[in-house]
Formats: sequence, C-alpha cells, structure tokens
Amino acid sequence: MTKPDEYTPPKVWTWDAESGGKFANINRPIAGPTHDKELPVGKHPHQLYSLATPNGVKVTIMFEELLAAGHNDAEYDAWLINIGDGEQFGSGFVDVNPNSKIPALMDHSTETPTRVFESGAILLYLSEKFGAFLPTDPAKRTETLNWLFWQMGSAPFLGGGFGHFYAYAPYKMEYPINRYAMEVKRQFDVLDRQLADNQFIAGDEYTIADMAIFPWYGAVAVGAAYDAAEFLDTQSYKNVLRWVGEIAARKPVKRGRMVNKASGDPSTQLRNRHNASDFETQTWDKVGDGEEK
Repeated sequence: MTKPDEYTPPKVWTWDAESGGKFANINRPIAGPTHDKELPVGKHPHQLYSLATPNGVKVTIMFEELLAAGHNDAEYDAWLINIGDGEQFGSGFVDVNPNSKIPALMDHSTETPTRVFESGAILLYLSEKFGAFLPTDPAKRTETLNWLFWQMGSAPFLGGGFGHFYAYAPYKMEYPINRYAMEVKRQFDVLDRQLADNQFIAGDEYTIADMAIFPWYGAVAVGAAYDAAEFLDTQSYKNVLRWVGEIAARKPVKRGRMVNKASGDPSTQLRNRHNASDFETQTWDKVGDGEEK
C-alpha cells in the first residue's frame, strides 16, 4: 500500500473551512441556523421539506405508495430544500429539524403540529399513522424494523464513508477507499444472502424496509451513485439486482424518485410537488432504474 504524507493531528482541532472536498461549503462544526427564512406551507396536512437524495427519496416513495394504496389522507406538499445552497440552515428548517438534514416533515393534522425528522423516523411515523407497509404480526414487524434500522446504521458507511472517499474527497486515498469498499461489499453480500430466500427485504411483504434500502443500495448497484458499480462488482449480487429491478418498476417508486429532484434530465424532475396532477407534465413513466443520482 502506498503510504501518503502522514498527518499529525493538532492537540486541539480547529475548523478549516477550505478543507473537506466537494461539500466543504456546507460542512461546519456547529449547529443552529445561519439565516432567517420561513418555510412555505401548502394546503395538505403533510408538509415535506426535502431533496431527492437517497434519504429524501425514501419518504417521497412512501407518500406515493400510500396514495397509490388508497390512503387519500396521505396527500402532501413537497418543497425543495437545496442543501448545496445551505437552505437547510434557514431558521424555519432548523425549527423542524435541529440537525439541519433533509428530509423533514411537519404533520398539521395533529392538534399541535408534529415535527418528524430522520428518514427512518418519518417512514415509521407514516406507516403507523396509516397502518400500511409495516406488518402487524409481531415477528414480521420486528423483522421489518430490524432491516429498517440496519439501513440507518449501515448507509453512513456507504455514503459518508465509501461515497465520500471514492467520489468526493479532494484526492484519492488508498486506505479509506479500501476500508470502505470492503465494508460496502460486505453489506451487499448481507443483502444478497437475505434476498436469495425472500422476495422482499423482510420477507414476502413489501415494507418500509424496502423503501429505506432501495434508494441507497439500488442506486449504487446500477451505477447511478458514485459511478462505482464496476469498481464494486455489483453485477455479482444477482439477488440484489433482481430486487432492485422489481422495486424500480413500481409506479409509485418512479413518482417518488422524481419529487424534489433538482439534477439530471429536466423531464425527470418535479422540484416541488403539491398534487398528483403535477406528474402529468412530466414523463415520470420513462424514469429508469439508473437515473437516480
């Protein structure tokens, strides 16, 4: 292994705003708002503030699946939060999510509006509210939650670990790329083994576990995230690819992947979503499983 110039940490770390690679302009070591900005509020009970990153896509898929299943009370407004411009640090957004990360949800159907942040928490909140995509059988429910929280704990190694050092760091470093590539391939093997005997992640039912895992691992598997499918040899995970194809073909998934999307082909973007009719002006049915960036 090539040994780079060694870094000797100082006794007390201080913030260098110029370091950090692609996202240095929005990374900072303190919380709280940077500016005053109220959030818009639409006509529906659920107000989602998000961006079509994998974490954001989880929730828009969930909303579209709920609506497709006949839960009309799940109507929602989805407002684009451009994290590259630091909109997540506006005072209104920080009031909804003090961690300044998308997605964030306000539910105005409750007596006092309820804020929900963290994508896994939003999926669980909505599934319990509408009684959907989370089995009621105790064993199946527990298995679904096992995989939901597996994703929440595992994806940071995929994104903030592998994705950052492979695609976004200021320069390539052998040690962290090797370290996180090994871990990501282990995670893909975990999924592949699970899907060898199950149609969906948690068994024979489509659940919030599938909605949580698909945007992250599906995108990497087909080369739509980090351009790393060849490097990671994702074609070798046949059961994962079968599952990715099945999930990507679902009409609500195609719709959910468009909402709050702000990159790529404009015909695949629905930056703000307020009604189902908004999709009629977009070619959502042409969105394939390799376009989610």
